[in-house]
Amino acid sequence: MNSENLTSIWSETQEGLAPRLAGNLIQVGDPVLLWFQDETTYLVTVEPGKRFNIHCGRPLPMDELIGQPYGSWFQTSSNLRALVLKPTVEDLVMKTKRQSGIIYPKDAAILMMRLGIGPGTRVIEVGVGSGSLTTALASAVRPEGMIYSYDIRRDFLELAKGNLKRARVDQYVALKERTGIQPFDEKDADAIVLDVPEPWHEIENIKGSLKSGGHVVSLNPTYNQIEQMSGTLGAAGFVMIEAQEILVRGILARPGKTRPEQRMVSHTEFLLFAVKPGTHVISAG
Repeated sequence: MNSENLTSIWSETQEGLAPRLAGNLIQVGDPVLLWFQDETTYLVTVEPGKRFNIHCGRPLPMDELIGQPYGSWFQTSSNLRALVLKPTVEDLVMKTKRQSGIIYPKDAAILMMRLGIGPGTRVIEVGVGSGSLTTALASAVRPEGMIYSYDIRRDFLELAKGNLKRARVDQYVALKERTGIQPFDEKDADAIVLDVPEPWHEIENIKGSLKSGGHVVSLNPTYNQIEQMSGTLGAAGFVMIEAQEILVRGILARPGKTRPEQRMVSHTEFLLFAVKPGTHVISAG
């Protein structure tokens, strides 16, 4: 192969790599996760001219991050260094600014798999809170899907709006204030997620807005709540009613002394799933 052909191949390779390399460079407005060697982490948004206060050493100048690749080390004025990472959905969920409890990734992951949530899915969410689950849902349905999130508290909606914007998924969420138990604006939704204390009051609204074969999940912390909700779902004709509790225990993986961690993420929510059957009957011929 002559030198002209080699040069052509090299140029084409570089052109192909350029978008991938550019996608790994930190830009103004990007969220970044700072991981320190003492296991301390921060989620920050890169803003020019800003400095971020840390637990060790002088504040970090955000200007230094612009144009640098994710995975770089940030040298602080102390002996600790910070690894600069692109935040995962889990990072965005766990670092949500909150005024209430959040839905943990262990529950969100199972929930989304069971409800079949993916690109293009239309989801109604009742009870936004701080928007932690909303962030996970929006990340899963983009770029064609949409989350329609209802809450009766305006302060929660404002808080969620900021968290969604920081996670850069706000364009996939419609936040809606609710004053009571009115029917939802949307019809034929693929899935409905309920995170409210008395979800059984929403049964008629669910039936009116969920498509045939659509999935619903109710998140509640007590046995009494899921017991009443499961009975109400069954009486309303829903099928495949099933409740789960997800527990997560970490493992300390160390040479010669691997063992379970003493602390774990145990009970957070019960997940109660159900499916809305249709009325159409297919004849066997």
